[in-house]
Amino acid sequence: MNTETIEKTDSKLEKEEVKHVVLYNDDVNTFDHVINLLIKVCNHDSIQAEQCATLVHYKGKCSVKSGSFDELKVISEILADNGLTVEIN
Repeated sequence: MNTETIEKTDSKLEKEEVKHVVLYNDDVNTFDHVINLLIKVCNHDSIQAEQCATLVHYKGKCSVKSGSFDELKVISEILADNGLTVEIN
């Protein structure tokens, strides 16, 4: 890799900063509802979805998806429209 390629790669990473959808705990949604949404919307497998739901329950929040802001905006809107409390960080 030459210097020019490295510089282009570095500038691309800066422009596409990695963001996270953070899911917060609430007293409304059931574990099953949260798990099902994480599977359908975030493409988690059942074990990953269950682990995230458990972390949210005990720790108060959990990052459930990473990516660019544009792709996470749609995901966070779908989760919020289904009653979950989320934000993009």
